Amino acid sequence: METTASKPSASVGSRQGVRVERTEPGKLDRRSLRTQHLLRRALADALNEDEDLTHITVAGLADRAGLTRRTFYTHFKDIPDFVEQLESSILGDIRQRIEAIAASDLASLYRNIDELEPAPGSVELLRYLKRHGRLIGALLGPGGDPAFSQRICAIAREAVAERMKTGIFPGVVGTFFEYYLAYVVAAEMGIVQRWFATGLTESPETMARIMTVVAFVRPGDLYGKPIDINVPAYGAKLMGLKFSGADSTVSSKGKGIDG
Repeated sequence: METTASKPSASVGSRQGVRVERTEPGKLDRRSLRTQHLLRRALADALNEDEDLTHITVAGLADRAGLTRRTFYTHFKDIPDFVEQLESSILGDIRQRIEAIAASDLASLYRNIDELEPAPGSVELLRYLKRHGRLIGALLGPGGDPAFSQRICAIAREAVAERMKTGIFPGVVGTFFEYYLAYVVAAEMGIVQRWFATGLTESPETMARIMTVVAFVRPGDLYGKPIDINVPAYGAKLMGLKFSGADSTVSSKGKGIDG
C-alpha cells in the first residue's frame, strides 16, 4: 500500500500552534509518477484479463494497483477522467511521431522504397507503440475504449492532410481527396490493430516496411496484373470537372475516363 506520509522539509508557517510543512516538489513529482505508473499497469492488467472498461471501478482499480481510493482521488475525479488523461498523454506522443512522418517529402519516400527502407519516422512510431503495447493494445482491444482508435485516426488525418495535398491536381482536392484520405488512414490503422491482435509478433522495422509498401499497392498487383489508373483524371471526372492532362488513361488497357 502506498503511504501518504512524507518527510517534512522547511517549515512555511504555523496556524494555532500547528506546524505546517511543505513536501519537497521532487518527491511529490516522483510519488505522482509512481502512482500513475501503478494505475496504468493496473488498467492494462484488468483489460487484458477480459474486464470491460465500462465495468472498472475506482475501488477495483486502486486495489489492483495497491493504492487507496484516496490516493486515486488525489489525482483524478473518476475513471473517465483517469482514462481521458491517460489517452491524452499517449495521443500527444503519437502525434509527435506521426507529424515526423508527415514532414517527409515524396522524394525521400521514393528513395527509401528503392532502398527497401520504410517511410522516414515510421519505425520510431511503431517502436513507441510496441514499447507501450500492453496498455495501448488493451485500450484498442474489445474491452477498451472504442473512441481511442478514432482519436488516433483523427490525429493522423490532421497531421498528414496538408502534406498529402502538396502537388495534387487542384480539381481533385475536395470530396474525392477527403475520401481518399479517410481510406488511407483507416487502412494503416487497420494494419496496426491487426499487429496488436496477433501479439506484436513482427518487429517495428518489419511492420514499418509492410505499411510503407501497402500504401502503394494497386488492385491486381498481388496477382501480377496491375491496374493503372490516372487518379487525378478519374477524380476530376467524378467531381464533374474537366481534366487537361495529356493522358486520361484509366486502365492498363488504355480505356479513357469517358469509357
